[in-house]
Amino acid sequence: MNRLSTALSLLLVLGLSSASAQEPAKAKAKRPPNPAMDPIKDVAGLPRVLLIGDSISIGYTLPVRKLLEGKANVHRIPTNGGPTKNGVANIAKWLGSSKWDVIHFNWGIHDLKYMPDGKRQVEPADYEANLRSLVATLKKTGAKLIWATTTPIPDGDLNPPRKFGQVKEYNEIAAKVMAENGVAIDDLNAHITPKLATLQNPKDVHYTSEGSEYLAQQVAAEITKALGK
Repeated sequence: MNRLSTALSLLLVLGLSSASAQEPAKAKAKRPPNPAMDPIKDVAGLPRVLLIGDSISIGYTLPVRKLLEGKANVHRIPTNGGPTKNGVANIAKWLGSSKWDVIHFNWGIHDLKYMPDGKRQVEPADYEANLRSLVATLKKTGAKLIWATTTPIPDGDLNPPRKFGQVKEYNEIAAKVMAENGVAIDDLNAHITPKLATLQNPKDVHYTSEGSEYLAQQVAAEITKALGK
């Protein structure tokens, strides 16, 4: 009986351990979707704005919508825009067939991330080529275009651990492409840099809610300017 009891106890412990190990996965699966990704219903008569970008843009999407409420219908792509190669592959789908009045866009942080092979996800020459392709496609929409500079990346160890190339190098490439194509520039990098110590999460490329609000104010101002309001 003792051996049987011991065996049953061991099975019970193993079962509980297995269940516990599955709990984080279940919790992750049940995480509610980010409301920034929710499609919006246009208010008739208002101009249509599209935000394209990575998780930094996801952070400022909702506050931009709030700031432009009653002035514009602010849409965003339904995902993280990732690197430029992802943009090239998906831009037609993201633009759809609807008319856009203003498109505010950025790629960069994912492009200059170092991968396990020691190369950046999109090296500078390819980044420039991809941007040129993307801008050519965006210009065909007839929308007013606004390029957002890539925001700063902290030095040192990051959480999660990642290694990035130079933001300055990629922003300079983008600046050249935008200047040659007459695209307006929203310098979010310069806007947020003086306040990084208080508005950027420690050891992270992302921002506090206050930081996202601060970026949103700049984005909304540039969009308003483009709309002529």
